[in-house]
Amino acid sequence: MDFTLNDEQAMFAQATRTLFADTCNADHWHCMMHDGVAFDAGRWAAIVENGFTAVLLPESAGGLGLAELDFALIAIEAGYAALPEMLAESAGVAMPMLAALAPGHRLLADPATVLAIAPAINPVVAGADRAAAVLVERDGHALLVWREDATLTPVPTIDPLRRLFRLEWDKAEDLGPADWDLALDRAALFAAAQGLGLAQRAIDLAVAYARDRNQFGKPIGSYQAVKHHLASAQVAIEFARPVVLAAAADVSARDIYARARISEAKLVALEAADNAARAAIQVHGAMGYSWEVDVHLFLKRALALTRAWGTPHFHRARVAERVFSRPTGPDMTFAREI
Repeated sequence: MDFTLNDEQAMFAQATRTLFADTCNADHWHCMMHDGVAFDAGRWAAIVENGFTAVLLPESAGGLGLAELDFALIAIEAGYAALPEMLAESAGVAMPMLAALAPGHRLLADPATVLAIAPAINPVVAGADRAAAVLVERDGHALLVWREDATLTPVPTIDPLRRLFRLEWDKAEDLGPADWDLALDRAALFAAAQGLGLAQRAIDLAVAYARDRNQFGKPIGSYQAVKHHLASAQVAIEFARPVVLAAAADVSARDIYARARISEAKLVALEAADNAARAAIQVHGAMGYSWEVDVHLFLKRALALTRAWGTPHFHRARVAERVFSRPTGPDMTFAREI
């Protein structure tokens, strides 16, 4: 299978990185943490203007009608920028589900709509305080709970730029049976994609610091102990990248093989992010543990995403189901159910 991005996808990814570099950098993170907020209206408007919220919506709903691989490229860059806004949850999971359940719903008319999602697998809801409504899983159905009908209780979280809440509501609109399995697959995939971005940014920050920081008269990056530490983390990223892209290209298959690829992608990408962030913190030395050094944000986001949309145990079980119930071997790498 060829995982090379075409020219349009490469340009899309570059445009995404440029936008996030301009609107979501260290200065923005520090200002948001100082103000105790996790949503920037101006940045969200720029995201909407660039069409990122419309990628997975069908053309009949005013969207671009693209595929999960295209949105995964956005999610990678969102991870690289430690984007606070719940772009993956809203535009990658919740809004496409709403479009499938209620194609003419009025929430779809505004591309700037933020829609939170509360699946049974997640005990808390991310970003619900900035959402117009929340899609809630109940007995396989999707309930639409408007923000004014909901009571949100903040939940402590390790990530200061990712708000979590417990949700209670007075009334809800039943949209009928929903494809929560697809929602889980998409969300796990986009969490994996964010993991790739988190990992790469952590290594890039560490490399830049290792070039500038001098010890015993030369940059610390010239020492093998530092080089090998970062090289090992980078190798893990490069091994995770094709796993994530393969999973993104195969979501539509909806079989045991596709599910296992998605679970493997989430496991290896977020493990790579965890390792890369910890390596970056060590390279920074004692100051790496301080709030003034930004690498802690990438470790915290990696830890948060690791437990969201299925724990590592849950995803290892999905991989094990495929390994122990279907043939394995080189000729089965890209197998599908017939």
